[in-house]
Amino acid sequence: MDVHQLELFLAVMDSPSMTKAAEKSHLSPGAVSLQLHNLAEELHTELFVRRGKRLIPTPAALRLAERAKEVVKLMGHIQQEFENDVTKDSRPFHFATGVTTLIYQLGPPLRQLRNSFPNAEIRVTVSVTEEMIAGLHDRRFDLALITLPVPEDNLQIVPLFDEELLIVRPSAKKAASNHIRSVRAAELADVPFLLYPKRSNVRHSIDEFFWEIGVQPRVQMEAEDTEGIKRLVESGFGYSILPEHALRGGSHFLQKLRVDGRRLTRKLALAMIRAESPRKLTESIASFLRDALMEQR
Repeated sequence: MDVHQLELFLAVMDSPSMTKAAEKSHLSPGAVSLQLHNLAEELHTELFVRRGKRLIPTPAALRLAERAKEVVKLMGHIQQEFENDVTKDSRPFHFATGVTTLIYQLGPPLRQLRNSFPNAEIRVTVSVTEEMIAGLHDRRFDLALITLPVPEDNLQIVPLFDEELLIVRPSAKKAASNHIRSVRAAELADVPFLLYPKRSNVRHSIDEFFWEIGVQPRVQMEAEDTEGIKRLVESGFGYSILPEHALRGGSHFLQKLRVDGRRLTRKLALAMIRAESPRKLTESIASFLRDALMEQR
């Protein structure tokens, strides 16, 4: 019996099927089945009985699961204590972020990150906040740059800063990037809008903003790509609401607007799984990105 067998056993206990457990373990169902058979044989007991396509744990399996969790947890602590060296951590590091933040804010910080952690194999995934949170819980991501709010159960949140979201509309001529006009809420009541999809956290903030100012927006299109929305607005397809960082630099055929007396913002943060023995590389990279992003602002 070894820790690997116990980890596979617990994966099967926590999964709806052998196939799902095998996928999470990056093994074939046959390989997982063989390891479970060997474990049961060594313990001289039966761990699962098959009922149709389902595997039902026996009372012996339930007892073993309690012990196995203790052993796996202890082995994890030992491994962390002796191997959690940032300079020697060769496991891939998975970082997730939204596309808009990646394009407009993470360029210099990521370059600095690679120079400061030359031995780290850093892999970047572009996703939306909801998928990033699921990826953290599934241990597919080590660290994510997200938009708040999110359910914080089992997550460690590192707040960064608030970023303003601005209303934009087409302009017949190029407008200076630093000029922001005021608009009354009533002026937004019957104009076409191009907004982010409803599933995104940014859209949730935008919908709350419209509710607070008493406007029911006429949404004609939805799109995830900020640059695509900008081009459509410049082409006269309607209004939108975009992060201020995406509107910096140069001039555009856009007018930037704020509702009188109101500011709409989104809160950015770094998120990682809360653990008794966290990966030191995750903590180090989170601290580095926090400082780099705050200094950049």
